[in-house]
Amino acid sequence: MKVCDILRVKGSTLFTVAPDTALQTAVLIMSEHDIGSLVVMEYEKIVGILTFREVIAALAKHHGQLDGLRVQTVMNASPLTCNMETEINEVRRMMLVEHARYLPVIDQKMLMGVISFYDVAKAVVEAQDFENTMLKAYIRDWPEETEKISP
Repeated sequence: MKVCDILRVKGSTLFTVAPDTALQTAVLIMSEHDIGSLVVMEYEKIVGILTFREVIAALAKHHGQLDGLRVQTVMNASPLTCNMETEINEVRRMMLVEHARYLPVIDQKMLMGVISFYDVAKAVVEAQDFENTMLKAYIRDWPEETEKISP
């Protein structure tokens, strides 16, 4: 299974912000759309990612205040990315090693979508459920032996 398979099922709705967007506005967008990340774009180029992790760190650092803060001051300026052909097992390894919960998907310098740890886990569970169903059907339909071999 590849990243393109996950995006095909998930869809490729994208939410982005500019680096100079007020952090408070970005938080409202994330809340309104029930999403955990925003890709930060400048002139059609990815310049970072804002996730709830960076928002919480900013809240802690600024004593619960977001006034005057801009996305560019708290975003992750070098996000981990993958492409449409990246195998799901590689994505899982990347996310675990780097503690990344969200990966922008890039195809020839174009943002195609974002996959989350949840999206990956869901895809893996669905693939395993399908495989289990097929194996159970195979076992259930196993042909009976017509003659027994004696020792």
